[in-house]
Amino acid sequence: MTAPTTRTTHTAPTPRISRATTRRAAGHALTGLAVLLVWVALVAPNPAVGWTPTPLALLRVPVEALLLVAVLLALRGTAARWFAIVVGLVLGVLLVVRVLDAAFLATLYRAFNPLTDWRYAGSATDLLGESTGPVTAVLAAVAAGLVLIALVALTPLAVRRVGLLVDRHRTGALRALGAATVAWLVCASLGLGATTDLPVASSSTVALAAREITSVRDGLHDQDVFAAQIAVDPFHDTPPGDLLTALRGKDVVVVFVESYGKVAVDESPDVARALAAGTSGLEASGYTTRSAWLTSPTFGGISWLAHSTLQSGLWVSSQQRYDQLLDTATSASRRLTLAEAFSRAGWRTVDVIPANRHDWPEGKAFYGYDAVYDARTLGYAGPGFGYAPMPDQYTLSAFDRLELESRPPGGRPPVMAEIDLVTSHVPWAPLPRLVDWAAVGDGSTFLAQAGQARPRDAVWSSTAGVRTAYGQTVAYSLDSVVSFLRGTHDDDLVVVVLGDHQPVSIVSGDHAGHDVPVSIVSRDPAVLDRISRWGWQDGLRPGPTAPVWPMDRFRDRFLTAYGPGAGG
Repeated sequence: MTAPTTRTTHTAPTPRISRATTRRAAGHALTGLAVLLVWVALVAPNPAVGWTPTPLALLRVPVEALLLVAVLLALRGTAARWFAIVVGLVLGVLLVVRVLDAAFLATLYRAFNPLTDWRYAGSATDLLGESTGPVTAVLAAVAAGLVLIALVALTPLAVRRVGLLVDRHRTGALRALGAATVAWLVCASLGLGATTDLPVASSSTVALAAREITSVRDGLHDQDVFAAQIAVDPFHDTPPGDLLTALRGKDVVVVFVESYGKVAVDESPDVARALAAGTSGLEASGYTTRSAWLTSPTFGGISWLAHSTLQSGLWVSSQQRYDQLLDTATSASRRLTLAEAFSRAGWRTVDVIPANRHDWPEGKAFYGYDAVYDARTLGYAGPGFGYAPMPDQYTLSAFDRLELESRPPGGRPPVMAEIDLVTSHVPWAPLPRLVDWAAVGDGSTFLAQAGQARPRDAVWSSTAGVRTAYGQTVAYSLDSVVSFLRGTHDDDLVVVVLGDHQPVSIVSGDHAGHDVPVSIVSRDPAVLDRISRWGWQDGLRPGPTAPVWPMDRFRDRFLTAYGPGAGG
């Protein structure tokens, strides 16, 4: 017998991918990403002119791309490198502007203002922190900042890589440039579009750059225009004895209801119920009410623009105008605010800002308030509800306790107050419930409601849920005001209730206006008789035919109506 032989099976060695192949693949991938980034920077629609970002935008032929390739073909060496860096920086900045335009249009219904809107970064972080928690807010802010910085930093590198690609394939690039130029001219002459509002032959980057330059130029010019408007104040030198003579002895309260806009009146059944019940309830308690519309200078947020517009009688439609107005606090051209007019005429003036946790020197320096109450000084011991650190009912109760019921020896002067109710601030959840006014106390009674209301995550799971929650929070704020008025023993109370702006677009919808409701409520018929010429409608709910005023007209009309004349 022969010994069995052992058969050896030879397995072919697995081919190894060389480092050179890996580098080439990575290089091709990076070049592809660079081309894509530059293309997006060139063809991304400009949200400020109504173009919605869509993948179809990538099918367009931007004239800027033709010019870019032509110059890259013409330049060599250092000149081409520096050209790529400069153009890349410009494209990166403009891409960031497009992103910011989209964000501002989605929330504030206007484009980003490069002069002043960068200052809202801190306010946006604080707002997000109040709604979702400080850690989430900081992480979101850092992430957003890194994305914007990355766009500015990476776009020049991408343009440089495209330049190297063009230099390596000059003949192919020249042919492609010629074909693309012919395509651009044909599409431009025929008016062809990827969609009805996206022309194939585009020049959106040049248009965007021109718009930003124009915006900066107009902003600088507006400083001179607004300075001239500030200086013309028909009430600046009015003697104190001639101010607000028809309201002497009365407590006057201006109540801003956060995000209380026309959409709440027109579309929310909860607000409709609150307005109807409030009107009948106030009538039963001896009140008379007149209502109309004011056009707010802002939309979706930045409430201080509306507050300063109402108080100053000037159209404060931008952060630049707001800062400029407050800068006049110590100058001879200081604007007379409503609060200061009341102060000159002998009222004690106070501002109640429950959402504020920081010192606000402008409250006294510019607005002329004798005292400012905020989250630190209102004495609240209960839980927060969404953005609001305290329910509106508690805010009103604390004001009543601290000002209206506190009577020093010899009585007290009449009080003029602005009160900001913020339960109806986004995210509109969770929602507090009204309690018996006698039980409000220091607010600890609201601890029993913690965790019982529908949470914000559930509310924001659908657009319908968000809109319903918005209406419910506005209705709660209105119910709080009506309940407060019906329960007060102050027969000399005059209240102005109004919204500051419309809610963000998810509630208001596209192309919503800036109108907000305004009502004046008093038990004294003579107070409403003074504004009979205004043509305002009875009740808390203004109808579609009610007068509409720009908000900056209110101060002068109010001071005139309640001055020494016959009103009007």
